[in-house]
Amino acid sequence: MTRTNPVKPDLPGFTWPFLVRVLFKAIVLFVLLNLVFATLYPMRLLGQVSLYNSLIPGRERFPFGESPAQSYNLSLYNLDAMFAALALRPRDAATQEYRVFVIGDSSIWGTLLRPNETLAGRLNALQLTCGGKPLRAYNLGYPTISVTKDLMVLQEGLRYQPDQVLWLTTLEGMLRKEQLRSPILANNPEQARALIDRFGLQLDAADPAFVTPTFLDRTLLGARRPLADLLRLQLYGVLWGATGVDQVYTWNAQKDAAQRDFEADSSFHGQNGPTLDGDLLALDVLQAGAKLAAQLPLTIVNEPILVSSGRNSAIRYNFFYPRWAYDAYRGALADAMQAAGVHYLDLWNVVPETEFTNSAIHLTPAGEALLAQSIAGQLCKE
Repeated sequence: MTRTNPVKPDLPGFTWPFLVRVLFKAIVLFVLLNLVFATLYPMRLLGQVSLYNSLIPGRERFPFGESPAQSYNLSLYNLDAMFAALALRPRDAATQEYRVFVIGDSSIWGTLLRPNETLAGRLNALQLTCGGKPLRAYNLGYPTISVTKDLMVLQEGLRYQPDQVLWLTTLEGMLRKEQLRSPILANNPEQARALIDRFGLQLDAADPAFVTPTFLDRTLLGARRPLADLLRLQLYGVLWGATGVDQVYTWNAQKDAAQRDFEADSSFHGQNGPTLDGDLLALDVLQAGAKLAAQLPLTIVNEPILVSSGRNSAIRYNFFYPRWAYDAYRGALADAMQAAGVHYLDLWNVVPETEFTNSAIHLTPAGEALLAQSIAGQLCKE
């Protein structure tokens, strides 16, 4: 007896026209979702959705990192997500602290330093009080040198109602031509241009350094990288909460130490002195910061630099600065701050050259402790 395989009956309701209609509707829905997302582009809103300060502890400094698998950290350009990741909450009736926001570059963020070894950490370790409240310093430093980047951070940070602002900078951070090269600034053109317009800064709002996303970049498909970064930030936060590790702390003290010997070269960004072109410095950005924080005590600090005693140190203080340029900068900054009525501290040489690590502005833990002691008396005068 010959057996034949029975013909498989069609699935109920399944026809090729039906499949085509389903696929067509899915494509239309996908296109509509992308159009709506690109139109609204809710990246700032999504950045505020965070597991930090609830399921996982807030970070002690902004997310930043080049080796995520080792540092449990990553760099991203969403300012809302960066602030949401910090151990920093909006004020409420229960907030009993005197908040000091510490703003600046990688030396403030704390390259090669653990959170408690940074300037903010050292200030907190001093257990200062202001008006009967414990002083709490928050680290709002961010790697890359640009006072305009700092101004943007200050503007965003004011939402958290600080009691005082401590803003550290250096000559490299004041160079006007380099202001918009900081990636975090270049990738937030809306906030940066708003500051340029609001304060009439002598910066080009149409500078090609600004990264303005196209319509396609704003779609779900085009924004997959920044969306993935938001998710990765939460995932790495679990590891941060478990270990307290947020960067690779090891370095080779012999191989990677800051340069102490120099060529007999006194040039500085195409200038040879003995005077410094006044247009070179973005002093108007610091003045804008004073206006932005007009209701708060603001202290501008010229941060410590490595003062070398090595070869040709009579010509250059360090890799960054020939003596003539840096001395001229110090004079110009002091005059500008006095004219603007801004409290100013010049702490350029309070840390010996032995207390610098891999850069002329990066300090050792002991160097940070010296800096904190030099600043502490200026924070709260009851």
